[in-house]
Amino acid sequence: MHVPVVLFTADLRLHDHPPLRAALDAADAVVPLFVRDRAVEAAGFAAPNRRAFLDGCLADLDAGLRERGGRLVVRSGDLVGEVCRVVAEADADEVHMSAGHSRFAARREERLRSALEAAGRRLFVHDAVTVAVPPGAVTPASSDHFAVFTPYYRQWERVPLRQVAGAPRRVPVPGGVGGEEVPARGGSTGASPALPPGGESGARTQVTAYWRRGLDAYDTARDDLAADATSRFSAHLHFGTLSPVELVHRARRHGGAGAEAFVRQLAWRDFHRQVLAARPEAAHADYRTKHDRWRTERTAGADIDAWREGRTGYPVIDAAMRQLRHEGWMHNRARLLTASFLAKTLYVDWRIGAAHFLHWLVDGDLANNQLNWQWMAGTGTDTRPNRVLNPVTQGRKYDPDGAYVRRWVPELSGVGAPSVHEPWKLPAPDRAALDYPDPIVGLPDGLDRFRRARGKQP
Repeated sequence: MHVPVVLFTADLRLHDHPPLRAALDAADAVVPLFVRDRAVEAAGFAAPNRRAFLDGCLADLDAGLRERGGRLVVRSGDLVGEVCRVVAEADADEVHMSAGHSRFAARREERLRSALEAAGRRLFVHDAVTVAVPPGAVTPASSDHFAVFTPYYRQWERVPLRQVAGAPRRVPVPGGVGGEEVPARGGSTGASPALPPGGESGARTQVTAYWRRGLDAYDTARDDLAADATSRFSAHLHFGTLSPVELVHRARRHGGAGAEAFVRQLAWRDFHRQVLAARPEAAHADYRTKHDRWRTERTAGADIDAWREGRTGYPVIDAAMRQLRHEGWMHNRARLLTASFLAKTLYVDWRIGAAHFLHWLVDGDLANNQLNWQWMAGTGTDTRPNRVLNPVTQGRKYDPDGAYVRRWVPELSGVGAPSVHEPWKLPAPDRAALDYPDPIVGLPDGLDRFRRARGKQP
């Protein structure tokens, strides 16, 4: 009996799952497998929020498979070794999986391929994580990847999308292949108190609701901090409980300026993947413009702690950092502001901020996180590397009534707009009544330090 193994990685869904579809098309039964890779945990990527969300994803995936007559096999250990053991137990002759695009994923995939080939088995890798353009599929004439988004997007838009595959009606799984108990939802500890549950079923419900209430206004409302008008699909895209291909198909059918802006954001996700695949060192080293004068934990420890804790004295920055800890998520506009503040106003090494985000973000994706941090630090793909976002100006623009600030900084709940964005300017008696710090740095001082560090005159 032909029984392939389907290795789930960052694609924890049943709808539009190319590896599962390919395996079922030519098989009597399949073994759906997920391996808790110890190397991922050793590298620090199994942070509490992502571990908790993953538990929900696995529980939901197992439930969906059981509804179709199957089950999820969960193992822990070295991924290559566990896959090979399952292959032997099931007497499988092939493994299907989705392609990964980080250096870690590429090396792991090659180790798995070599081990399977040595045992006379085959590995089939499918494109299921990007939308239309796997890294390296389109390149400019003079390079192996695009370093600027706009020309990349022009080519990305012209690539035909594959058709969306529906969820299978049945997923027969042979007996005799054992695994660990599938984790219960919400079983992990140390997660943010308002972390959302993981899983494909909830993700699809979320898509339907957003298509009705939010997509049409995405282009005009997504930067409104208080309105919280973004899709919040990022965690589901990171874990693959939603298919980016299906989202683009649905958005294009829906049409309109909001849908177009939404699709453009998904293109950014593919753009960052092709940059990281071509330059894997960009996960930890300056991509374009090198800087070696960053302040570090040793030279700026108190400022860094204030930033992490949301006690910088700049309300919109502090609101965003507190949201991150409470929800394991942060509004995209707020991510830009907090990154600009740390890397340019405080002139702290962007890697310190990127590591803090990766610890807390449930959608902590290496390509998006590291390259967006480099964008704001002026070391990445931004064509205006010296731009600095003013937290007061930005707060007034994207939180004009101060509702976002007051939601996350209760010390300022009684301060109205526009004073809520500059509480240090309140009359002395009013300021003294607030349990809120003064700014840890003046914006002119921060800008002057940034310009001097970059070799520019004030």
